[in-house]
Amino acid sequence: MRKLNPGLVTKTVREMCITAAHKLPCDMLRAVKKAAAGERGISARILKLCLENAKIAEKEMIPLCQDTGVAVIFAEIGRDLFIDGDITAAIEEGVRQGYRQGYLRKSIVSDPLFERKNTRDNTPPVIHYAFAKGNKLKLTVMLKGGGSENNSRINMFAPSATLEDIEDFALKTVAEAGSKSCPPLIVGIGIGSNFEGCALLAKKALAREVGSVNKDKRYAALERRLLQKINALKIGPQGLGGKTTALAVFIEFAPCHMASLPVAVNLGCHSNRHIVKVL
Repeated sequence: MRKLNPGLVTKTVREMCITAAHKLPCDMLRAVKKAAAGERGISARILKLCLENAKIAEKEMIPLCQDTGVAVIFAEIGRDLFIDGDITAAIEEGVRQGYRQGYLRKSIVSDPLFERKNTRDNTPPVIHYAFAKGNKLKLTVMLKGGGSENNSRINMFAPSATLEDIEDFALKTVAEAGSKSCPPLIVGIGIGSNFEGCALLAKKALAREVGSVNKDKRYAALERRLLQKINALKIGPQGLGGKTTALAVFIEFAPCHMASLPVAVNLGCHSNRHIVKVL
């Protein structure tokens, strides 16, 4: 049994929040560069500006976007790892320190309906725990902005729904979002589980590396087909037209009740800020 000090968790989460806010993930950088090379006119110019924004953000430690989002953390804990303290408190403190020391905008309000007072430190984060083999802690930090999140959708289909119905739902979600989610997008889709489970699958999908392929050939084919159809919408970078409305479509799926077919679409903007570290 390996022991891990929660102070290291706090330090790591703090650094991950700051890095994610200022440095475009390598997979996103490659994808935007590739897309820029294939565009022309204003669409190409917009993508080049995205790359310039990323360069300035990393060099001068200025956030990629003024909306530094809600901190979403996936913590995968090895069964042979003992964390000598409160891991939730450690993660929350890491977010608190990261947003304060990184001078990141604090966007979290304590009550969603009545008072809506800012917590002033961007806590609490949204934390999802899972367990795995081994003695390591895998942390994924995603800074999720309000624009792309607000245009995400969930639908409880009947099991009689066709593949075309699901594709149409995903296309309609992207089309209605238009420029509001700052395309080119990463489109995360969750299929199966239950009401809250499919939304979590869609969120997890956004953390996949651009260029990765679904292990199931059927879902891999669906990802490719949806990417083609989404880009055929010609919404383009920042909604100004072009061939690149999305950089990737990622699908995660899980078993579900025989009476339902849950589907969620979670949109990620052209920065899609996420970072992974293993302790």
